[in-house]
Amino acid sequence: MGTSPTFDEELLAWLGDESPRDRVADASLVREIAAEFAMGFDRLAGIGRAVTVFGSARTPREHPHYALMREVGAALGKAGFAVITGGGGGVMEAANRGARDAGALSVGCNIELPHEQRQNEYLDIALRFRHFFARKVMFVRYASAFVAGPGGFGTLDELFETLTLIQTDTIRHFPAILVGEGEWDGLIEWLRVRALADHRIEAPDLAELRVVSDPAQIAGIVAEAHERQAGALGR
Repeated sequence: MGTSPTFDEELLAWLGDESPRDRVADASLVREIAAEFAMGFDRLAGIGRAVTVFGSARTPREHPHYALMREVGAALGKAGFAVITGGGGGVMEAANRGARDAGALSVGCNIELPHEQRQNEYLDIALRFRHFFARKVMFVRYASAFVAGPGGFGTLDELFETLTLIQTDTIRHFPAILVGEGEWDGLIEWLRVRALADHRIEAPDLAELRVVSDPAQIAGIVAEAHERQAGALGR
C-alpha cells in the first residue's frame, strides 16, 4: 500500500514544461513556507543557550549508543544548554531524555515523513515541520553547537551542511562534535587521505570536526565556544 506524498515531495515534483505547476498553487505554497518559518521563530524565541543534537532514529533503547547520548544530553543540560533534536526516536530521544534528566529544556523539531518519524515523549517544546529546509534553519539559528551521534544519511546530511556553513563563515565559533571515538574513523580517514590530500578541503576545515566520547568534555567544548560566540557578537 502506497503512502500519501509529503509536502516536500509535492514541492520538488516538478514535471517539466508539459505539466507546469499552477501559479496560484505556487503562491499558496510560498505563503505556507513563510508561515512555517514564522511558527518556528515564534516558538523558539527566548529558549536561551541551546545545542542541536543529531543521530539515528533507529537506535534501540538498549543499545550503548542510546545510553551514551542520554549522558551527552544530560551533560549539556547541566552546563545550562537546552537540547534541540529532530524530535524522533533513537539517539534523538536519548538526547532529549538526558536534557530532561538534568532539568534542562528539551526541544524537538519533527518532520513529516512517510515512515520512521515519530515524536518522542521527552519534549517540552514540540514543533512539526513539513519542509526540511525550514526545519534545518531552526537547528542552526537557535544553537551554539552541533553534536552528532552515530547515525545514517540524515545525520550525515546535517553534519556536512553545518560544516559547509562553518567553512564559508556563515556561522562562526560553532563547534561540530562527533560522538564516539572509533565510530567515525573511516569517515575522518577518507576526508584526510582523499579530500584533504587532494586539496578539496584544507587542514583548518578538517580541524573543525572534533571526535569526543566523554559527555563532560563535550559540554565543556560547547560552553567555551558559546562564550566566544557571545564575545564576537558583543553580548
